[in-house]
Amino acid sequence: MPRPIPVTSSSRSTLGVEWELQLVDRDTGQARQCASAVLAAVHDEHAGTSGVVGELLQNTVELVTGVCRTVEEAGRDLTRSLALVRDAADPMRVDVIGAGTHPFSRWEEQTMTDADRYATLIDRTQWWGRQMTIYGVHVHVGIEDRDKMLPIIDGLLTEAGSLLALSASSPYWQGEATRYASNRSLLFQQLPTAGLPYSFDAWEAYEAYVEDMLTMGVIDQLSEIRWDIRPVPAFGTIEVRVADAMPTLREVLALAALIQCLVEDFSSRLDAGEALPRLTPWQIAENKWRAARYGMEAILVVGTDNAEELVTDHVRDLVERLAPVAERLGCARELADVGEILRAGASYQRQLAVAAAPGATGHDVVRSLVRELDADRPDPA
Repeated sequence: MPRPIPVTSSSRSTLGVEWELQLVDRDTGQARQCASAVLAAVHDEHAGTSGVVGELLQNTVELVTGVCRTVEEAGRDLTRSLALVRDAADPMRVDVIGAGTHPFSRWEEQTMTDADRYATLIDRTQWWGRQMTIYGVHVHVGIEDRDKMLPIIDGLLTEAGSLLALSASSPYWQGEATRYASNRSLLFQQLPTAGLPYSFDAWEAYEAYVEDMLTMGVIDQLSEIRWDIRPVPAFGTIEVRVADAMPTLREVLALAALIQCLVEDFSSRLDAGEALPRLTPWQIAENKWRAARYGMEAILVVGTDNAEELVTDHVRDLVERLAPVAERLGCARELADVGEILRAGASYQRQLAVAAAPGATGHDVVRSLVRELDADRPDPA
């Protein structure tokens, strides 16, 4: 029998958000290797209470909320942390941007953070691991019953393509327009335990999988399973990791509201004895690829009968259906902002529009991302 995986008790539909942000040189737009200095400045003033942590790369900081009851509360946490980062970075002539990849900085020029867990990752994954100059948004939602986790994950996988399309912000790689809306998502799945999760019919089957991974030395600890959507037993949450980093706080909170509402809706349906929607593994994988490739123009598979729908139409209907759930959770305003993403376009579309202007360069794209984060709205340029 596999070793049991203890699950921490968590309050239903509580929320935690993690937002990976890039540090860029104000004068050149290049990624800056200064996370250690930024973190030191932040922690000198706010030791242990900042909500700002380091990541794999020295060009990255991550904003992490506490356990929040509402999306609005998560927004207050992120606003405070972002202000601390800006205050620390400004004297260094460093700006902050949110996007799934940098428009032109090269991966081989980036510096890794000196930490054992990152050294282990690179030692195992080598060339692919060293290329992981990518950035995402992770949303945790509390699950009060362990036995709900796997069915809800299966339900969330039916919407993974929609979440990826809304957040897609990585059309560039090494300065080249890839023709993909989210190049980040396809890069990240090259790691051996990343990408789409497997489906398990019972918690014991998930425990057996984890036991096999530990026994074979594929992982040394559970957190090294880096699926797009995964259970996090230590927190009692489901973590949705499929999204690219987004340029504005407003967009991050809209995505968080959509995820929180989906989880709560699925949880309520389980309470009512309903079977949750599921797609076949190949349909889920196809939807992820279509969303990564075509973004807001993706036509997604929405039923096991291979019914298809344009992602923007599907998301509009989804937001309308979830509106009563959002009212109960207190995130109606943030959920409504999903409609603003549909109207303004996802970040990859806005970045490409900036680059299409006569004489525009990658630095212009970076400046636009800086303006968007500063103004908390799509750049009118």
